[in-house]
Amino acid sequence: NYARVEKLLDGVDIAPGDLIVLPEMFDTGFSFHVAKNADAPPLGDGATAAFLGDLARRRRCTVHGALTAAAGHQDFSGAIVGLNRAMIVGPDGETIAQYDKVHPFSYGKEAEHFAGGHAVVTYPWRAHVEGRAIEECELMVCPAICYDLRFPELFRAGLDLGAQAYAIGANWPSARAHHWRALIIARAIENQAFVFAVNRVGRDPALEYAGGSLVVSAKGEVLVEADDREQVVSASIDPMAMHRWRGEFPAWQDRRFGVSPGPATPA
Repeated sequence: NYARVEKLLDGVDIAPGDLIVLPEMFDTGFSFHVAKNADAPPLGDGATAAFLGDLARRRRCTVHGALTAAAGHQDFSGAIVGLNRAMIVGPDGETIAQYDKVHPFSYGKEAEHFAGGHAVVTYPWRAHVEGRAIEECELMVCPAICYDLRFPELFRAGLDLGAQAYAIGANWPSARAHHWRALIIARAIENQAFVFAVNRVGRDPALEYAGGSLVVSAKGEVLVEADDREQVVSASIDPMAMHRWRGEFPAWQDRRFGVSPGPATPA
């Protein structure tokens, strides 16, 4: 899929400093074959990591990619357990963040082959805009992967780390496409943050995928949205719009902590 990524990006106007977000497992498609697909030695040759670094350097962009990593242990049958990983590379080609999917999709048997990650992270994305202050062209981005979208507490943990945007790579099936769109908009509204959500298209032996990649503002406005065809969507965003909205409507100030369930109400 490396060549396909290059071909798609060649067809759009990409400026130095842009953020490029790729789907979950973009290199292999969604697969449980951890031993075959793991990117890093000793199982793999690091080809995907090298591709992402080279792509970022050549295009002078931040690239939010994905790969399969080995968790370092085996399951009860002796099979290698994987980590579903987002890898973020800066314009110099160096890795600036890694995030391992916290919530493997147990309904789809992902949890039988992949371990869950243990940490929410953020990374800085700074566009190169001459004459503008850092706060006008920098965002702290929190990565998430596909099924993570159903767990708002992960996104709130990102907010507590300073997240101003979320970048999500996914293999979200057509059967639940309406959930995909609704949850993305909800995550943007409740955290007053941009969401950059990228989904795959096409079919595999088990599922059809609806695409529907979209960029959503901190107010929940859909800025751009793809259909179910293979394509690149792009949007220009204004970090100051997010800051202004948080200032005008500071809902986060009303958060309450330590609230616990009360006694059950008798039927």
